[in-house]
Amino acid sequence: MRDAAPVVILGIDPGTAVTGYGVVRKEGRNPLTLIECGVIRTKPRDELAQRLAEIHDGVLELIRRHKPTVLAIEDIFYARNVRTTVVLGHARGVILLAGAHAAMEIHEYPPSEIKKAVAGTGAATKVQIQFMVMRLLRLKSAPQPSDASDGVAAALTYALMPNLPKIEAIRFPSSTAIRSAADLGRAER
Repeated sequence: MRDAAPVVILGIDPGTAVTGYGVVRKEGRNPLTLIECGVIRTKPRDELAQRLAEIHDGVLELIRRHKPTVLAIEDIFYARNVRTTVVLGHARGVILLAGAHAAMEIHEYPPSEIKKAVAGTGAATKVQIQFMVMRLLRLKSAPQPSDASDGVAAALTYALMPNLPKIEAIRFPSSTAIRSAADLGRAER
């Protein structure tokens, strides 16, 4: 049950130039608490491998410092430019690797699902997301830049989701107890 114990969630809005992050604590039915948010910036002129290493190291530092148990990351979106989509996939890959090596529970959310969870509509603007992040966490101002707010929104998406079991956790009867439609059709003949 997700409400039973406190959970620290690391939310990530991946990017190769700017990766936004937010660390949120959820404790039972108590209000959500923002622990830290910000961005990991890389130099545009650096080689891709160097930029990915900096993102990976930055995420590892966040994991070391805050010890989150959940990683909530924005899923890939398909840009018009295929190269942009592929490079974003590389950034997501090093972030997912850091989370997997830390044995974190990993949740991936499409951008529209994050927007809907936080602002109530999958078509929310950056300004609407920033406003709702500010309201949901009772902050005096919205996290800046918007990439940091987007990272916090990813963490909030996990925190605000209903406590439903994962599909993998559902156990079905053994295959001997289940008869296929073809077997049932033959039995009736």
